[in-house]
Amino acid sequence: MSTPEWSLWAPRVQALEIELVDEQRCIPARRAADGTFTLERSLIIGPYMLVLDEKERILDPRAAHVDEVLGPGRLVDIHTDVAGFRPVPLHDGVVYELHIGTFTDAGTFDSAIDKLDSLVQLGITHVEIMPIATWSGARNWGYDGAALFAPTRTYGGPEGLQRFVIAAHARGIAVLLDVVYNHLGPIGNHLERLGPYFRTDRHTPWGSALNFDGAGSDHVRRFFLDNALAWMRDYGCDGLRIDAIHAITDSSAHPFLAELAEEVALLSQVTGRPLCLVAESDLNDPRVVLSSEQGGIGMDAQWCDDFHHALHVVLTGEKTGYYLDYAPPTTGSQWAYVARALEDGFVYTGQRSESRDRRHGAPLPDAVPLSRLVCYAQTHDQVGNRAKGDRLSQLVSTGKQRVAAALLLTSPFVPMLFAGEEWGASTPFLFFTDHRDDYIADETRNGRRREFAHFGWKADEMVDPQHEDTFMRSKLRWDEASHAPHAALLAWHRQLIALRHAEPELRAAARHSIVATAKDALLIVRRGRFVVVANLGAPVHHELPGPARMVLAGEPETTLSGTTLQVATDGVAIVQLF
Repeated sequence: MSTPEWSLWAPRVQALEIELVDEQRCIPARRAADGTFTLERSLIIGPYMLVLDEKERILDPRAAHVDEVLGPGRLVDIHTDVAGFRPVPLHDGVVYELHIGTFTDAGTFDSAIDKLDSLVQLGITHVEIMPIATWSGARNWGYDGAALFAPTRTYGGPEGLQRFVIAAHARGIAVLLDVVYNHLGPIGNHLERLGPYFRTDRHTPWGSALNFDGAGSDHVRRFFLDNALAWMRDYGCDGLRIDAIHAITDSSAHPFLAELAEEVALLSQVTGRPLCLVAESDLNDPRVVLSSEQGGIGMDAQWCDDFHHALHVVLTGEKTGYYLDYAPPTTGSQWAYVARALEDGFVYTGQRSESRDRRHGAPLPDAVPLSRLVCYAQTHDQVGNRAKGDRLSQLVSTGKQRVAAALLLTSPFVPMLFAGEEWGASTPFLFFTDHRDDYIADETRNGRRREFAHFGWKADEMVDPQHEDTFMRSKLRWDEASHAPHAALLAWHRQLIALRHAEPELRAAARHSIVATAKDALLIVRRGRFVVVANLGAPVHHELPGPARMVLAGEPETTLSGTTLQVATDGVAIVQLF
């Protein structure tokens, strides 16, 4: 719920006026000694812009409704009544990542609502929406947001997001929102003009680092804390996924992310709603999910790439870029790193990383459940940052896709699917932008070329991210899901998720709850009474430790006779021991 007063910290500005565009008049805001400007909120009516020192007109970075980041904004009072909704706890859930713009033909919150019943049938408990803060242009992955408080008009604006959250909750689905607190988009971002929101002495891949620990950082933190809380308090989101926290530079004794965790915990207590924070981190640092009392920053969970990387290498044979670190050992099973990921969460816990040319990571303490890690076989990053945006369905056989799904959905992690993965979507997910500045557009293309070179991909393989067709080609074709071979793969995912929901042993996340054995082309995973056997070699017979029943078989040639399990090439079986 909005406060009665509008405020903005802008110490580099001496005078600030609110220009009411429709009324063609300006209202001066009051300036405090610390550079905070305030004004009675009810005076700001209709579209408005900020006038700095009587000459410079900019968008209010706290505006909640924005048509274009170079134009005016509006204030919006949003209050979403979600008091009666109780989500499935994240540690028992199945997450589904989606991009609103490519999820449907229309690419809006309202059209996405029409697909929620399909997610219910699949067994999804949480949807994770890629960033929606308004950016410059018509299409974007969302990581170039400049108006961080404004859900993009392209998708339906504030009211559209509110309708989506209400509709998801009505179906028992929680909503997690991807937010970006490591940089802002290159167009329409005026924070540096207002005050020391950035540190010029520190840099990220996207420019100067945000100022979370230098002079004036208390106000900077407040800006981003208010943003985070607004998504959950006003719109009813059930948690946030925080992008690339390894790119948040903060050497303070009490880091911004720890403060964020505390404020979210307080909001949860005040509202009586369970809320969660999921960090994206490639540090393999257990402090991300440890509490502040344990010396950590208190995230509820974190994305973990190790399982994906190890699995991707085994299934595809790719060994370039960071995949070099997950190439199967010269002796032993090709499944060795997948087995390590399943048992320990992190593959790299202090060993030397070839791609980084240094030691990497630290082990998770034994007491930390593996459900503090969100893992996946595909994500927007791992698909969209490929030269051709090719999904696993374009790289491997249907059998191997079933193997990937079975290992993920019986894992001790919180499993996450990427939209369309469940039916092996044939459409790519490409990187797309709509920068209205030629220099920034060219720099984006050049940056992609440099990244592709790291993986050995040729520049001429790159699809132009600025071309509208790049975006259009990335839209899901939902009609595929009802036709062969997609329908069978969709049924497989539904069966796996239903089994996971029904069997606590398959959701167990304690370190002792899983034993993964890599043997030649076989991976044998023990989950209580359940055994998952995956085979990438010639058809093989595997002797079980006792009588069992077949629960799910990935291929018709995968059969059980007594205690002998025959597993086909690229086959997988789930059996339950008596």
